[in-house]
Formats: sequence, structure tokens, C-alpha cells
Amino acid sequence: MDTLNLNHISPVWSRSATVIADHGEGIYLYDKNGRRYLDFTSGIGVTNTGHAHPKVVQAIQSQAGKILHAQANIVYHEPMIHLTEELSQIVPPKLDTFFFSNSGAEAVEAAVKLARAATGKPNIIVFQGSFHGRTHATMAMTTSKTIYRAGYQPLVPGIFVAPFPYAYAYGWDEETTVNFCIKELKKLLKMQTAAHETAAIVIEPELGEGGYVPAPNRFMQKLRQLCDENGILLVADEVQTGFGRTGKWFASEHSGVTPDILIMAKGLASGMPLSGIAAPRELMDKWPPGSHGGTYGGNAVACAAAVATIQVLREENLIENAADMGIVLTTGLRKLQEEHPEIGDVRGWGLMVASEFTTPAGEPWGERATAVAKACHEQNLMLLTCGAYGNVIRWIPPLVVNQSQIQDALQIFSKAITASK
Repeated sequence: MDTLNLNHISPVWSRSATVIADHGEGIYLYDKNGRRYLDFTSGIGVTNTGHAHPKVVQAIQSQAGKILHAQANIVYHEPMIHLTEELSQIVPPKLDTFFFSNSGAEAVEAAVKLARAATGKPNIIVFQGSFHGRTHATMAMTTSKTIYRAGYQPLVPGIFVAPFPYAYAYGWDEETTVNFCIKELKKLLKMQTAAHETAAIVIEPELGEGGYVPAPNRFMQKLRQLCDENGILLVADEVQTGFGRTGKWFASEHSGVTPDILIMAKGLASGMPLSGIAAPRELMDKWPPGSHGGTYGGNAVACAAAVATIQVLREENLIENAADMGIVLTTGLRKLQEEHPEIGDVRGWGLMVASEFTTPAGEPWGERATAVAKACHEQNLMLLTCGAYGNVIRWIPPLVVNQSQIQDALQIFSKAITASK
């Protein structure tokens, strides 16, 4: 194999490995030497339909032969229209109007701009441990790790942070944690940003980079009530949790809560760059034409991929498979937890699962998690860490994964825990 020169690629990308990928199929990635990896990263929750799903590939190839770029300010194109029709079947009915961008951070920025334009209010509330992006405004909303914002101060003002109900980190039961967090949020509205100046509360229904922590259903329901009582919009950042990842089309369905604005990306188009927001028409009508936009948003090829993605998720029952395989995965991890007490907690919905490593004293154990993930990689299992201390290993395989493949991964994980001690 010819030596590839990596010197011209910016080192700003942090790397979990130095694999040079050649191709992928289903849950597997193959490097340039033909080595096969179990990919339990899904490109950070992107390839929900698996690598190179034939129906998605065919949709991309077909559309690429017609038109690559049909700019949204200038013309309509059928893939975008078809995508809005497909999305209308899976999002809550009141969220009937869509805007498309390229990345998750762009979609978050769009949601914030819409909320401010629609309410005429400036401030935004987010939660401790959140990750909403690394653009200038979303950096101010991201609190999962200092590296995402260190050195870039001053950040965009008008962002306020409330505690997230991370019961394991607090060392409390769920009810106590929810009560505390709701109390602190109400206090925030009295002491830092008044309701009449707060446009939106933005939440990940399951924390992503912050540690894969599901928000308890009662907390989400209380948020909905609090927003309704105070004229605040509730925004669900489902960039990582959407499109079946948690065993539902969207994670907010677990609580039965409908947000005012829903943010989508990652799993939307199986790897093509596409993101979007969904909101009621009455909100979208308050967004002045021309006050937001983008050259590439709603790209024709990406939209065609998204249409095929949604159809695959539905036709192959991948939402149901995520729920079923999530039970297999969490059950297996909890059995390993009994053998290895350094796995302090196992949690998550569907195939968005965390195994959190803690020391015998109950402190975050990032070095241990990193060592285990490295040992897994040496045995051809790709896993990622997350959390403020890097002590959480996250499990996010493509939704096409089967029980045998999960058992293979768990077996490697078990050996890695022992080998890395």
C-alpha cells in the first residue's frame, strides 16, 4: 500500500484512532489493509442505517445524475419537498414546517434565531453537560467540557445554565434529583433571566457529549409545564438522539412531550451533511424572510439520501430493532457490571447507551475508560468515550446491529476490561 501523507490535515480534529477507512458495510468498517472493525461509533451517531446501505447509496447516485445543487432561495427541488412529506409522518403533527441546514450546530443556531425572532425575547437557557455545537453562538450553549470553549472568550451573551438531572453524578435517587433541578431552574428564572426576557429552554432529551444521560420523563413534563406557564419556547436538541437512536423516532417521545422546536441532524441522512429544524407554521411565519438562510442548506443529494434513510428506518423496522437490541446491550453490560465494579453505572435508551467508569471511592475514572476503549480498539471494536471527565464509554452501533454482533462486542469489551487493568 502506498504511504498516505497526513501532514496536511489540521490537528485540531481530536482523534480516537488513526485508522484509514477504505469502505464500510452494515456495522463494519474496513481499513486500507482489509482489517475489519466492529463500528460501535456510527460516525458519532450518524450512520443509523449502517454503512453504505444500498437503498441510500442508490438514492444518492440517482439524484447526483440529475442535479447536485439547487439553491433553496432560487428554486424548489423535489427531494426537499419529498423530505418534508416524509418528516411530516414522523414528527409531532403540530411541527409542520421545516428549515434545512448542513450541520447540527447550524440547526441549533437556526432554532435559537427562530425562538428569538418569534418571541421578541433575547435569552436562552441550557443545561449543565449540554453539547450544542462549536460555532460561536453554540459554544456559549455548550457546557459538556471546557475544551469546546476554552480560549474563545468572551462568548455570546444571553445564555444561562441550569442543572441537568444527572442522578448518578449527584448520588441521589431520580425523584430527589428532578425536584432539585426543577427548583433550581425556577430560581434561575427569578434570579438571572426573567421569564419575560427568556425566549427558549433548549435541552437534549438524552445528554450526548455530557455523558449519555436520559432526562427523566417527569423532568421533561415539568419543563413543558414551566414553559407553557411562562411563555417560553421548549426546544429539543435531537441532533444525536433522533431517527431511531433511542428506540423511538425522537427521544422526546419517551416522555410524551412535544417541543415547540425540534432540532435534527446526524442520523437524518445516513452520513450526507444535512440538518434541520421543525416548528409550527405560526412560529415560522414570525421569522422574517431573508433573516436566516444558507447556500447549501437542503442540498438536493442530501435530501434524497434523507428520504431514503427514513424509508429504510421504517421498512426495515430499525426503530423497533434499536429498542430490542438496546435491551440486549444494557442487559449484557449490567452483567459485566456485576463482575467489574469499576463500571459504576449503565444507562440509556435504545442504542444510545453509557457505561460509566468510577474509582472505588466513587470518583470519575477517565483513565480507566480510556484504557478500556483503547484495548477494545486493539481487538477491532471501535468505541468512544464522553463526559466531562472522559469516564463514560458510549455505545452507539448502527441500528441494523443484531444480537450476535452485540454479543461479539460485549465479549471483546469484557476481555478489554481485564486486559487493561
